[in-house]
Amino acid sequence: MPTQLGKRFVCEVCNTEVLVTKAGEGDLECCGKPMEMQQPRPLPSSD
Repeated sequence: MPTQLGKRFVCEVCNTEVLVTKAGEGDLECCGKPMEMQQPRPLPSSD
């Protein structure tokens, strides 16, 4: 699966976060395990 520009990934073991600044082929790994893509955080509601 290609990495997409602007996506954030996190390591489940050491909590390292990575921001993709250049898209490419392959998977991201840290601590010997694949990194998980972070879900977007919800924006605070404006009242």
